[in-house]
Amino acid sequence: MALSGKMEEVFRLFDEANGQDPNVEFYDGREFPKELLYAIRMTNTLNEYAPNASEALQLAARSQHICRWKIPREDYEMDRVGYLKWRQDLKKFHAQKASELLQEAGYAQEVIDHVSFLLLKKQLKKNEESQMLEDVVCLVFLRYYFEPFMSKHPDEKVVDILQKTWRKMSIKGQEMALELSFSDRAGKLIKKAIANGTE
Repeated sequence: MALSGKMEEVFRLFDEANGQDPNVEFYDGREFPKELLYAIRMTNTLNEYAPNASEALQLAARSQHICRWKIPREDYEMDRVGYLKWRQDLKKFHAQKASELLQEAGYAQEVIDHVSFLLLKKQLKKNEESQMLEDVVCLVFLRYYFEPFMSKHPDEKVVDILQKTWRKMSIKGQEMALELSFSDRAGKLIKKAIANGTE
């Protein structure tokens, strides 16, 4: 997908910010700052999912986890309430950080507000672009992060997470998820999750 000059500039700013992530991940024989790699995966998956996505949606996908390491999970209570508070604070932080960089790149306030709306995950299941972004988030999780997650948790917890993920997705997103390649264990757990309580 061709980028406009302004979008190239803000992608550079997003990637420069995420490139400061002290956490690293190895992929395809290379070392990446963790959130920079995540941002690239979001863009690539959005291009597959919605090749004609609006500029605002492309910007939201690229900045979905921007500078996430600055608000670590460990700073919150390690229970459900703490987790939900952390997630809410992250959304606000990502929207604020993305807004600052969009403004620096010269974007109009209308575009900045639209990107913030998407990053705050408003009107899921009601707003088409909010749902498209959520689908891409879920697809990236399933393609790149689900198997490592699965290796650290018992089947019961994995099935529960899969059911929650599945419920967040549109039919189109679910169909694309079923086209992904999984290990035997992952495939079996996904089938179990879908068959039990995801409707």
